[in-house]
Amino acid sequence: MVPLDYVEELRAAGTAAGLEVVGVAPAEPFSGTRQHLESRKAAGLHGGMQFTYRRPERSTDPSLTLPAVAALVVGARSYRRPDPDTPRGGGPMARVARYARSDHYAELRAGLDAIAARLRADGWTARVVLDDNALVDREAAYRAGLGWYGKNANILLPGRGSWFVLGSVLTDAPLPTGAPVADECGPCTRCLDSCPTGAIVAPGLVDARRCLAWLVQAPGDIPREHRVAVGDRLYGCDDCQEVCPPNRRGDRYLTSGDGADQPDGAWVPVLEVLASSDQDLLARHGRWYIPERDARYLRRNALVVLGNVGDPHAPAVVAALRRALGDADPMLRSHAAWAARRLGGDDLLTTLADDADPVVRAELTAPPPPERAA
Repeated sequence: MVPLDYVEELRAAGTAAGLEVVGVAPAEPFSGTRQHLESRKAAGLHGGMQFTYRRPERSTDPSLTLPAVAALVVGARSYRRPDPDTPRGGGPMARVARYARSDHYAELRAGLDAIAARLRADGWTARVVLDDNALVDREAAYRAGLGWYGKNANILLPGRGSWFVLGSVLTDAPLPTGAPVADECGPCTRCLDSCPTGAIVAPGLVDARRCLAWLVQAPGDIPREHRVAVGDRLYGCDDCQEVCPPNRRGDRYLTSGDGADQPDGAWVPVLEVLASSDQDLLARHGRWYIPERDARYLRRNALVVLGNVGDPHAPAVVAALRRALGDADPMLRSHAAWAARRLGGDDLLTTLADDADPVVRAELTAPPPPERAA
């Protein structure tokens, strides 16, 4: 076992490169986590999500990534930023979740790379793993003592909350490890009570089939029963974190200058998404998880947002709906039909009168969505 002082030196290297918190987890397989993944997948709670569900035997065993692994150095990088005011004028706007407004994973990687570089300089093997199928990052962070599992299944860091991205450095260095911290959620159930779709079906258990953060990333149609709940969300959902008391306490101390590194920003013009080419959309938002790297899914989301927040009397909104109703893609035509009906624009649907596609026909014959007030 290397001296504890060496862990402090690694921690100093990581924090100097931008990490807020660094800890060390043991390298044993995450046996309990694997069982959870497999049982939830068998129950359909993964909602088709792949990520660490694709190969639970791999994402819960660090030795399959680094055979000689002896420890995991786990780092956390904050993405806590203030929410700017909703833009006024210029047409309907769609909201982006906090974690997606800037490339916080690049900043996280820089911190982990600094730790890995120090380990390699000292003769150890080191491999950086973050935001991929190789490891369940939250379990590594829990085992390293960075935080506890909140009832929304996020890791909450004591005194800091859950606005963090997580990653690890796998190494063959025999480092002294941390220990899990105590659960501080107590009787609080705000995240469960505030989920727009009731996706948190039990403390720590999320049904991805209802989770808006997943539904706007998943392939195929957005389920009709959850489209109103999507509201103005183009990408991601922060509701269960926004109501969390530790996060709310930390948010009080944010200043407007804390959000200067958000090139995508918190808001995206809906009509711009619908009018942009695939190339432009992927150039602008390509670091997001977009199914099959196909920009049609961003347009799908934008059409649902348009139905929820668009002005049915605005000529630009009507023109965007007309274009989408004539799109060659039946998924977009069907979502445009939903948006038109939601806005009370049934007269726009005459262009679909002879549409034989079963997806479009199913949308036209479904019960109408609740119509928004004019």
